[in-house]
Amino acid sequence: MNLFRHRPVVLPSLALLLAAGGCSSADGATSTAVPSPTAAVTELCRNLDEALPSAVDDLDRRDPSPASALTAGWGNPAIILRCGVERPAKMNDSEAEGVEVDGVGWLLEKRDGGAFRFTTTLRKAYVEVTIPEKRTGDGMAPLVDVAPAVKKAIPEGIAD
Repeated sequence: MNLFRHRPVVLPSLALLLAAGGCSSADGATSTAVPSPTAAVTELCRNLDEALPSAVDDLDRRDPSPASALTAGWGNPAIILRCGVERPAKMNDSEAEGVEVDGVGWLLEKRDGGAFRFTTTLRKAYVEVTIPEKRTGDGMAPLVDVAPAVKKAIPEGIAD
């Protein structure tokens, strides 16, 4: 596994970087694909679901459809969390950007439309958090809220 550049989170400067993204739209209804991990990873994800906060970045939890312990959402447009996703191909890129938030490493990927996707690194399950463009002005705040639950529920290590 290639390591990618990690840098500690500096909230104000990263908030400016994230705010520079493009645009996207939300129609109020949120749906997302549910991952299909192994039974062991599914159990870790269920533990994560129980540990997740009821609010992220001051947004109430509003889970996407279809309902699943492998997905969670907050606000509208929604910050979406998916647990048990496949290892992103970008993790093979030695030039990939990474950040660390409260002891949890995240791969940073800018998405089409200005959204950002963060995927955990060096954990027994890959957890993905997508922050829509309209929410990127708050920088890493969603990850600050989610990181304690990830640390509690998803052990350090290499995902299968």
